[in-house]
Amino acid sequence: MVDKIDLRLLSLLQKDCMLSLNELAEAVNLTTTPCWKRIKRLEDDGIICGKVALLDGEKLGLSLTAFVLIKTQHHNSEWYQRFVQQVEAFPEVLGFYRMAGEYDYLLQVQVSDMKSYDNFYKRLVNGIPGLNDVTSSFAMERIKSTTALPI
Repeated sequence: MVDKIDLRLLSLLQKDCMLSLNELAEAVNLTTTPCWKRIKRLEDDGIICGKVALLDGEKLGLSLTAFVLIKTQHHNSEWYQRFVQQVEAFPEVLGFYRMAGEYDYLLQVQVSDMKSYDNFYKRLVNGIPGLNDVTSSFAMERIKSTTALPI
């Protein structure tokens, strides 16, 4: 069960997972041992599922964000498993969702430029049979982007 102290710890860790145990404990009015035990329990329960460094794609030359909507004619389990495996292998795909509504899937793709996107697009549509419609939209400006959940 997650309580107010756990939520405060999670909120702090979402903003900066490099905070020291002492800083975290002080922020939630605990000593380090009970604070560490709470964090360990949150990890063991799968609530904390990883710790990563967030990178600035623009500064690394990955300035083009595309959202790719896909319709398919296939909906059987075998095709789905193969499709998921193939899409997960594309390092350019940062987000991959099965959708309700007009389109079946949504991909968030990060690449350096339009030529790189075109290369990705060709590998996608030529490597996966059964895609009926692949529509792309390109972000002109990133206004908000966060990994923090609203807890």
